[in-house]
Amino acid sequence: MGYSVISVLNKEQMMSQTLPKPLQQWQQQGHYTALVGYNIFYRDIGTTHSDAILLLHGFPSSSYDWHALIPLLGDEKRIVCLDFLGFGLSDKPAQHSYSLMEQADIVELLLKQLGIKRVKIIAHDMGTSVTCELLARRERQLLGFNVQSVLLMNGSVYIDLAQLTPSQKLLRSPFAEFFAKISLKAIFMLQLQKILAKKISKQELEMMWASLVYKQGKERLAQTISYIDERYRFAHRWLPPLTRLDIPVLILWGQKDPVAVAAIAEKLASQIPTAKLQWLPQLGHYPQLEDPVAVADVINLFLA
Repeated sequence: MGYSVISVLNKEQMMSQTLPKPLQQWQQQGHYTALVGYNIFYRDIGTTHSDAILLLHGFPSSSYDWHALIPLLGDEKRIVCLDFLGFGLSDKPAQHSYSLMEQADIVELLLKQLGIKRVKIIAHDMGTSVTCELLARRERQLLGFNVQSVLLMNGSVYIDLAQLTPSQKLLRSPFAEFFAKISLKAIFMLQLQKILAKKISKQELEMMWASLVYKQGKERLAQTISYIDERYRFAHRWLPPLTRLDIPVLILWGQKDPVAVAAIAEKLASQIPTAKLQWLPQLGHYPQLEDPVAVADVINLFLA
């Protein structure tokens, strides 16, 4: 579903870089479109309704994080997901000032292009802060689509409560560029496994690494991690609108997350007047990968 404004030749060139077969299939089932001057990868799945479920991924991963969840959400829904600029299968420009503001612009432009007028947002990790920017625009009546509901999952919206990983700290240090260049697959996988409460398959780990290093994404980590600084810088813009939300909100949280800790979920639930909090007691930072069936069960009830 959906359409591409990029030539077949360009898409073939982008697919010429070696990817593991599951990511190749994911790419082949998706589309590329030119937004803010760069090639953005997205999937548009299901019906042709102007209502859609919008899935927003986290750092440092991609829309592929949702691959196990999407089939469990039902065939009758329209589901859109994308790779943010600098992530996954999208372009990863060097010397770019990556910003959550720009990522929100990309979301708006994509939905307009696809003719989507109403969305139910499901956001994880960094995607929760992109959602906060979209909600800030909504409150100012500057958003180009209607938000019907929001589900926030394991994102450090209250960044002062987050327990950053050693890698995140290094990527925000004066040694960031050097660390990004020398980062090894083994280190990445070790750090990732430490934030999971339930093991995921080796293939899942391999796909996360492959999507990261595609188009030199590993070398961009010192730039793309700037979203953490933006969480501090724009707290005054993003947090107050949460306290005035008038749409259904579900805080769905892997309770054993050592980064986006339980205190963040509790504060979100206490600050958002329409929020309900539901724990996933045995899961960590990536609930949608650790137990997609459990996550889908909750989401389907929330969206019903």
